[in-house]
Formats: sequence, C-alpha cells, structure tokens
Amino acid sequence: MGRQRKGRQWLAEFHSDSYVKRAREEGYRSRAAYKLLEINEKDRLLRPGMSVVDLGAAPGGWSQVAAEIAGSRGRVIALDILPMSPLKGVDFIQGDFREQDVYESLLRTLEGHAVDLVISDMAPNISGVKAVDQPKSIYLVELAVELAETVTREGGSLVVKVFQGAGFQELMRTLRLKYNKVVVRKPRASRARSKETYLVGLGFRG
Repeated sequence: MGRQRKGRQWLAEFHSDSYVKRAREEGYRSRAAYKLLEINEKDRLLRPGMSVVDLGAAPGGWSQVAAEIAGSRGRVIALDILPMSPLKGVDFIQGDFREQDVYESLLRTLEGHAVDLVISDMAPNISGVKAVDQPKSIYLVELAVELAETVTREGGSLVVKVFQGAGFQELMRTLRLKYNKVVVRKPRASRARSKETYLVGLGFRG
C-alpha cells in the first residue's frame, strides 16, 4: 500500500506541476527544458551557431532548447541508451557512450570538430538508498566530465547534474582544475525536495 500511495501522490504532483503544464503548452518534451533555460539565462551558455553534445538526452527537452538557440547554423548531437523521437536540428545516437562503438560514432558525427558545450542531465535509477544513489550520481558526472575533455574546444563549457552529498566537493575541485570558473545552480524548475543541483564549468582549459 505504501508504494501505491506514493505512486498516486507522484501522479497528482506531476499533473498539478506548473512546469509540466507549461511544457505541454509550449511544446517542450519535458519540464527539464526550463532547467536549462534558466541556467542559460544566468550563464549565457547557448548562442546561435554553436555545437552542443547532450548526454542522457531522452526524451529531448534539453536538446530542444539547445537546437532552438543554436539555430540552423548550429549543431546538436544527442546521446542516450533510450530511444528518442526525432527532433529538428538534432542528430541522435542511441547507445551507451562508455562503449567504444558508440563513442566512435560520436567522433564520426563530429567530423573532427570540437564542440562548444557539453550538457548532461543524466541521473542514475534512484533506489532511495543514499549510500547507493550518491556514488552512482558522482560516477555519471565523472563520465560526462571525461567525455567533455575529449570533445570540447578550449574555452568551451559544461553543464552536469549531480546530487549534493559525498564526493561533491571533490568533484568541484576537479572541475576547478579544468575550467576557469565553476558555479553551482539550482534552477527554480528543480523540485524543492530534489537534491539535484547543476555544476556549470566555464572556460575549458583544454
């Protein structure tokens, strides 16, 4: 009964969520789009003509935002282990970027060009056990940071989702070695009870 009750509460919250309603009205695939929009409003990450890699992209809310702002002269490459419906201006690669064939597919798609921005809204499957979920969250961020090092141009940027907790400060120190500026963002579109936060790295040192 407890699990059923939680499920009903989640559904009620979902359908009453102002960002869910707004996403439906404005044609975004998920409420997560507003997280990136708010981060971009503060940090001016996205510009027309830029190239972007979106990790953990499905269902495509962040890719939508990136493609809209990058425009026809820009390029967005989205990756996810889950399928994603086509989006105008977005090249989608399905698979785990830790796997060599998927990584090589990304490199082929980039055609030797470095990107301006890597964004990641990846999160582990939540078990509810902090001692399990937190290391998984940090691990995903480390993977995103590692990939970004191989594909980002000098001076480029990074946005990654992470949960506050063990390993967070060490991750911050690592990013500060790689980027000229690192800031922490908690968008209004993030649910208040969620421990998620976003790290923004500006000025990749190459």
